[in-house]
Amino acid sequence: MLKAKLVWLLVIGAILWYFSGIGGNYAPVFSTGDREDPATTLIIMRGADAKTLDPAYAVDNESAGVLVNIYEGLVRFKEGSTEVEPCLATGWELSGQGLEWTFQLREDVYFHDGAKFNAAAVKYSIDRQLNNSEKREMYYAGFVFAPLEEVRVIDEYTIRFTLKYPYAPFLNNLAMPMAAPMVSPAAVQKHGSGFGQNPVGTGPYHFTAWKPGQEIILTANEAYWGMLPAMRKIIFRVVENEESRQFLFLDGKGDIIEPVSPAGAAFLEQKGYATQTTPALDVGYLGFFTEKQPFKDTRVRLAAAMALDRDRLIKDVLGAGCVAATGALPAPVLGSGGVNIPAHDPAAAGRLLREAGYDQGPAIRLITYQETRPYNPAGGPGLAEAIGEQLEAAGFKVTVQTYPWDDYKKAIRNREGDAFLYGWISDNGDPDNFLYTLLSANQIPSGLNASRYSNPKLDTLLLSARGIKDREIRGDVYRRAQKIVVTDNPLVFINHSLHLSVTAKDIEGYTPHPTGWTRLDKVGKKAAR
Repeated sequence: MLKAKLVWLLVIGAILWYFSGIGGNYAPVFSTGDREDPATTLIIMRGADAKTLDPAYAVDNESAGVLVNIYEGLVRFKEGSTEVEPCLATGWELSGQGLEWTFQLREDVYFHDGAKFNAAAVKYSIDRQLNNSEKREMYYAGFVFAPLEEVRVIDEYTIRFTLKYPYAPFLNNLAMPMAAPMVSPAAVQKHGSGFGQNPVGTGPYHFTAWKPGQEIILTANEAYWGMLPAMRKIIFRVVENEESRQFLFLDGKGDIIEPVSPAGAAFLEQKGYATQTTPALDVGYLGFFTEKQPFKDTRVRLAAAMALDRDRLIKDVLGAGCVAATGALPAPVLGSGGVNIPAHDPAAAGRLLREAGYDQGPAIRLITYQETRPYNPAGGPGLAEAIGEQLEAAGFKVTVQTYPWDDYKKAIRNREGDAFLYGWISDNGDPDNFLYTLLSANQIPSGLNASRYSNPKLDTLLLSARGIKDREIRGDVYRRAQKIVVTDNPLVFINHSLHLSVTAKDIEGYTPHPTGWTRLDKVGKKAAR
């Protein structure tokens, strides 16, 4: 009984400490947003602020989560899916050679400043990035528009993109909230370098206020071309400390916590709140330098693949914020599923090693990074040690070497060690962004194909998939490609992470997106709490 009282005293003391302001950076400053009608105001609680509200300069998830509600592109991702649907474009045509994309634009759209949306605005939004001398600042322009040769206005509501090479994922690129959204030319010219603090798009919400480090307030666009938003205001509120976010949420000061840790989600579930779990667009893997021994031998790579027990790694190391991989592609991505990865079988792995001439087991150096990563919340050393133990159970002799992140990327380029832990976070949710990026021989010079794996049959499939228009056919091609990969095992796919978010009991219509960039215009409340 005494112990229980002490626990409650500590909890009450922590709350008083927090609200007294002693909590420093964790103490929120509640603004005019708190005086809004709670029935029509949606408060999103998160741990960090946006960096910019100019899509041309955005690189972070916090910015993207706001941008997707202010701006729109020609196309957008469907709710909860990586499939693309029309947005500011009503439709498009692709030339027989797969090089010309012609978009028909909506005629009833206006920017938040009253300026008319048309083909000239589309060209302006793209040209300001392609003609920018500071390419490193507009980071995603180089990715989104990499295949683009020319953008040309055909008439007021028709725009044509000519590509350098066939590239079916171009639609996915145009659905991203970084670089691809349309901005008001008049507003950019008016605000110049300050446009990122005075954003003007065509989306369901327009910008109202930004108190850096505290909150961003958006207001419903009453002149929106589509269905009007369910909520009048959205407040993206920053509370850096997760426990503080939970206390405020329980006190009714927030409607959605996005994202939340597995421990935080479990705590709030016990209080009766719903957790939304969405597979993220990433993958963590064990890679091998395939052009040098011992992993030049496919039998040794297969032995390592069979040594891994993914379920045990999830349970003991990675935790509830991850799910075991069944291939290279997470569930929301086209072409996922239908691939049989090597089953966990350390005895069979040992036999393969002996067959390959390693009666005493090969001695290998497994290199890793020090930090946590989105696809590895446990951190490099913890995961590497657990994988090392599983490899040793199959007959390998493993030494683990750890580097700081920047040094680690250099070690990968220099091919230090024999095997390595790494991962990938997709930019556009297309299978090309996983398989071509990580495994095409064309990506060896860039360093993205870190294993230096080369397979002409795989390369042919990946290149052909870039020019396929039909979505189902493309999916089949990527499943065939994955079957080659899980036979050769240049990379052994371990896990994908999960986006976790928690909603208040009266929230409805909330569908978190696999990218982590969620449109909120359909989110509403059953009734005021």
